[in-house]
Amino acid sequence: MAGQQNTDRILTTHVGSLPRPHDLLDMMKARLEGRPLDEAAYHARVQGAVADCVRRQAEAGIDIVCDGEQSKSGFYTYVRERLDGFEARPQQRRVMFAAEVAAFPEYYDQYFKTAMLGGAVAPAVPIVCTGPVRYRGAAALQRDIDNLKAALDGVPHVAAFMPAVAPSGVGENEFYPTDEAFFHAAGAALHTEYQGIVHAGFILQIDDPFLSDLFGDPAFDAAQRKARAEIYVGALNAALAGIPPERVRYHTCYGINHGPRVHEAALADVVAYMLRVNAGGYSFEAANVRHEHEYHLWETVKLQEGKVLIPGVITHSSNIVEHPEWIAERLVRLARLVGRENVVAGADCGFSSQATYRPEVHPTVIWAKFEALRDGARIASRQLWP
Repeated sequence: MAGQQNTDRILTTHVGSLPRPHDLLDMMKARLEGRPLDEAAYHARVQGAVADCVRRQAEAGIDIVCDGEQSKSGFYTYVRERLDGFEARPQQRRVMFAAEVAAFPEYYDQYFKTAMLGGAVAPAVPIVCTGPVRYRGAAALQRDIDNLKAALDGVPHVAAFMPAVAPSGVGENEFYPTDEAFFHAAGAALHTEYQGIVHAGFILQIDDPFLSDLFGDPAFDAAQRKARAEIYVGALNAALAGIPPERVRYHTCYGINHGPRVHEAALADVVAYMLRVNAGGYSFEAANVRHEHEYHLWETVKLQEGKVLIPGVITHSSNIVEHPEWIAERLVRLARLVGRENVVAGADCGFSSQATYRPEVHPTVIWAKFEALRDGARIASRQLWP
């Protein structure tokens, strides 16, 4: 995978989102609420946050860096900013992680209020498609591209990536005759963003927690999950048409940060669909202790030639800083199954997928985790390339 495959050491990366500075959060919140705001000052602050974020990634030893999603407040506001055809439904209740919440209602009642969504600059309001989906995010995308390019100037890095949402993550359908038609329409619109990122010289990361979440959703039976997964993958591959797979990496995860997490799907349920995505690399949760044992899956699942696995070897679900020796062990055991040149050291998920005043992993701990990731990858590299 271009920029992500190496022949002499394990490279390091992460999933994308990182905490935003508090003063930027203040400006972002004012902007989302429609309060008076100096737009030039806001965009300048985003640019500064991206520059600082990229510099700190490089200093911590991250090889494949990104903009930290500093301009984005969350999935749903990002979709409404970039795509026409959607409306917010603040009165519509959306049950997230239904099986988990049903099993641990007291825990998640407190959790959603105080942690995951409690400090977010924008509430997680459901969005519904009520008209033709069209892309209108060209100006916002170009600002993101310009900011990342400027931030990379003079900063050591192997490659840079930029995340974008999968068609499966754009909301509910009330306009198109079928959900399949809806997801394909969303993918056709997002194709513009995907192409723009790749043409700018970055690796495109497709963010798709929705695939993994689907296989743990009690609203669907086994047959419905498989049928919907086929739609998700088909719509995404159509959206990626014409984009070289080696310029794409695909990320899926389980959506929850800190919690019991006993009702998540097994990677075995998801892996066949994940590997059918036309990407050169696949990022997934592997440091999460509910899933760490799943490295055994790669004893029987064959990775196509030229593809890369980006397992999480540090996690967003704990403030414990992983020991570099244990990170190295995670990397080495997987590399011995799929090939040392086919493994990149990554993270389970982003560390601030919502722009929030209260990130669940403290920012100082995140940078310590990145440094441990760097050190663990170096230890693994010495073992794999003696």
